[in-house]
Amino acid sequence: MIKQVALVPDDVDVDIKEILRVASALQKQVTRDFAPIWDVKATVDGFATLQQVPLGYWPVMIMQDVQGAAGFHTDKNGQPFAVVEVGDSWSLTASHEVLEMLADPFGNRVLAGPSPKPDQGRVEFLVEVCDPSEDQEFAYTVNDVLVSDFYTPHYFDPVHHEGVRYSFNSKITKPREVLRGGYLSWHDLVGDHWWQATFFTGTKPKFNDLGLLARKDGSLREMIDALTPQTKRLSHLARQTPQLTGAIAAASSSDRASVARAESLRAHIEELKSPPKR
Repeated sequence: MIKQVALVPDDVDVDIKEILRVASALQKQVTRDFAPIWDVKATVDGFATLQQVPLGYWPVMIMQDVQGAAGFHTDKNGQPFAVVEVGDSWSLTASHEVLEMLADPFGNRVLAGPSPKPDQGRVEFLVEVCDPSEDQEFAYTVNDVLVSDFYTPHYFDPVHHEGVRYSFNSKITKPREVLRGGYLSWHDLVGDHWWQATFFTGTKPKFNDLGLLARKDGSLREMIDALTPQTKRLSHLARQTPQLTGAIAAASSSDRASVARAESLRAHIEELKSPPKR
């Protein structure tokens, strides 16, 4: 089954050209990088308005004032959607949400493995493929658009092996590693509590007991996200952030090359349209 994702602005001033530019980069990331690793088939298309999104698409909405609405959600019919805050680096957040939506469309997927907490044994991890390496330090570019790193299924391997790829850009170097700025969530079935390893401050990840989750309307991911402190808004990276300035500079250079190619193609077409000289 091919999953269909719609990237769409809603009540925000983002040019459709920018929406299409990011959508094409995310499509390339999904097709080239993500799909072969996670065995998914998906399209990412850009639309000018929410009303234009066809039925069957999962919308990722770019919005101005998101407050507590940012991130992954399910609608009243249980279908996934996401809300992304607009900003200079909103493509990084959009990539994060698209990849996690494709890996776990309904927010309840878990995979078993040894707990990072030494006294817990085997636990169930919530599949959030971008969270452990979500910081901009570990991002990369596709078509000069800043996108998120993501872990591979080997991330939950019981032991470390040399030469194994644990995240796409190999910044994660061993199973269940949490990089600076990231986090990992899991369920300890013995105590029936949810736990996190968070690396938002200090020199190493910290273990946090989230307690017993009362299953309400909504997915596990929605409940966990509501309990996770957000120390950085990835859509609002400072303009001088190296990863962002690099992407902006590369995009400017690519734009000039694209304009030159377009002019060359138009000139060639005009030659084709001209009658041959005798």
